Amino acid sequence: MRKKICIIDDDEKLQRLLREYLEEYSYVIMSLLRGDRVIEFINKEKPDIIILDIMLPGKDGMEILKDIRKSSGIPVIMLTAKGEETDRIVGLELGADDYLSKPFNPRELLARIKAVLRRSFTSSAEKMHHQVSSIKKGGLTLNNSSMTLEIGDKSIELSRTEYKILEALIKNPGIVISRDELMNIARGRDFIAFERSIDVHVSKLRAKIEHISGFKEQIKTIWGTGYMFVDK
Repeated sequence: MRKKICIIDDDEKLQRLLREYLEEYSYVIMSLLRGDRVIEFINKEKPDIIILDIMLPGKDGMEILKDIRKSSGIPVIMLTAKGEETDRIVGLELGADDYLSKPFNPRELLARIKAVLRRSFTSSAEKMHHQVSSIKKGGLTLNNSSMTLEIGDKSIELSRTEYKILEALIKNPGIVISRDELMNIARGRDFIAFERSIDVHVSKLRAKIEHISGFKEQIKTIWGTGYMFVDK
């Protein structure tokens, strides 16, 4: 079945270029020029992946991403202005699966789409066939069926990337895992990331753990190396 791509960008020339290019690779392309009613549209059309520009009329890309992540884990690739590292960091914090700076080569976007879809498929397959329903360590319960972190009667949702990072750390308490190893575990070796993107995800995880447990530094930074889970 042909994969459906929803491109949300107000640049009509770019929309035409991407449509012509991606349709050659048998993708079904859907286009939106504004940020209004995006959730309604994707709920109806059910695209397999979203290409989302940050600067949009009506509602900007960050707000749209927040709305999407409230109810869906659909893969999202953010388009950011060249050199705007802050936008990339915020996008990852909010749950984006990848980013690409404008201007870009359509061939690079195609490679990223394939990589994100491949990771998404693998993640779904792992979730369906995973034999262990939960992992308990250090007072935390990591539930793979609901992608949640649980402490007592409290729980909080995790993104796919956050889940994989925490799973790797919890399964190896007291062992330092490097940033590169965590990135390979969380994203796959075909993922191209800026140097400190893993730190963003770990920071987000720490905040979630502290929010529901009050525990601090359960994920310990080993400077110049990586991170380690402390089994309290």
